[in-house]
Amino acid sequence: MRILFAGTPEFAVPCLQVLIAGRHELAAVYTQPDRPAGRGRKLAQSPVKLVALEHGIAVRQPESLKRDKEAVAALRDLNADLMVVVAYGLLLPRGVLTAPRLGCINVHASLLPRWRGAAPIQRAVLAGDSESGVCIMQMEAGLDTGPVYHRLSTPLAPRETGGSLHDRLAALGARALSEALPGIADGSRQPQPQPQDPTLATYAHKLTKEESTIDWNQPAAAIERLVRAFDPWPVAQTRFQGEPLRIWSAECVAPVDPLWSTGGAPGSVVGTDRTGIAVATGDGILKITRLQPPGKRPMDAADFLNARTMDGVYLG
Repeated sequence: MRILFAGTPEFAVPCLQVLIAGRHELAAVYTQPDRPAGRGRKLAQSPVKLVALEHGIAVRQPESLKRDKEAVAALRDLNADLMVVVAYGLLLPRGVLTAPRLGCINVHASLLPRWRGAAPIQRAVLAGDSESGVCIMQMEAGLDTGPVYHRLSTPLAPRETGGSLHDRLAALGARALSEALPGIADGSRQPQPQPQDPTLATYAHKLTKEESTIDWNQPAAAIERLVRAFDPWPVAQTRFQGEPLRIWSAECVAPVDPLWSTGGAPGSVVGTDRTGIAVATGDGILKITRLQPPGKRPMDAADFLNARTMDGVYLG
């Protein structure tokens, strides 16, 4: 087939590499425009663009395919058989969805119809799901509503983070794509795409920095999932002595000291030891084991406690 690829972040790179290594022709790679990044705010090329350029593949970076009619016309002129979309980040209008002979397929990081939308990986961890996976879906006008050609699932580990699940699903997505492409290419479309059940749909809204602030009135188990889900971005945080304190790792614990069991107001430090900082929550105790003060690198709680006394301190 003559294929177009659309993707931007690191998550999309394994799928692009599968296509590069395969027998199909990559006519062009679409990725988002270069964006300012880092402290110097210099323009940075996307991971997908860097891989495409390394292999001599034409790269196109329209600001929008919804408003740029010339970009859509240029895409249609490529006469592609199929467009593979992986975390592209731009909306595709109907004119793009119907441009390739076989339409557009999407590699989506969830077990559809659960977690349609922008942040399915982190939402799965945040919700305490027991499994996640990837789906190869025929794209249509609705948000992740199209029929599914192929799906692969994977269990979530007890200490799964947004970052660890991201990396596993990126590799799993590449495998699913390689397994689904032959049936799409030869027209057999085996297995046949299965429509989604809309009554089972949930939506993975885009992550915001605001929701990374810990509400200590929540149960310890929910806060622990938030810490894991938002690693490596936007990172769970609270406040200590008027300054933000980022929490990189934490665990629910049973009281190991009689004083801990007396509890305290949610957000109050009820004990410390060499393994961490125990904080009262709305239900249970959460032990912070790795954290990051302003202007410092992440550190173990024991190192943070070397120069501080935390007993009786209130966080939040």
